[in-house]
Amino acid sequence: MAIARGTAASAFGGVMLMTAWQGVALATPPSGVTGTILAQWTAGGTDHIVRRLVIAPGGGTGWHYHDGPVRALIERGTLTHNAADCSVDGVYEPGEVIVESAGAGHTHIGRNLGSVPLVLTALYTLPHGSPLAEDAPNPGCDFE
Repeated sequence: MAIARGTAASAFGGVMLMTAWQGVALATPPSGVTGTILAQWTAGGTDHIVRRLVIAPGGGTGWHYHDGPVRALIERGTLTHNAADCSVDGVYEPGEVIVESAGAGHTHIGRNLGSVPLVLTALYTLPHGSPLAEDAPNPGCDFE
């Protein structure tokens, strides 16, 4: 999985925006996740969506992938990110940026294994009309 670390400036072109996750029906549904769309626009056949995600302690996104790249800034808490082979492919702290690659070959789950809410801001760059996430079954890991 192509996961990259960077700065807030590299993720958002120097603009600090907040983001979230909302009511997407997943094969492994999210748990303890709330989200709010803060901004969205379409340019050149590409949807750009800024969302604020809050994941409660013990919560997670459910297994999924995206049709376009997603960049997220961790604002509070710790994100534990697992790839479809069940490995931890990243642990992200406040101020760090995660970049998720597009496509079913990049199925993953984001979890909050900490004791405080995880807050992050994400920028989705998707083909026009695509959902924020495509649901995916648990690939055989002993967690969701």
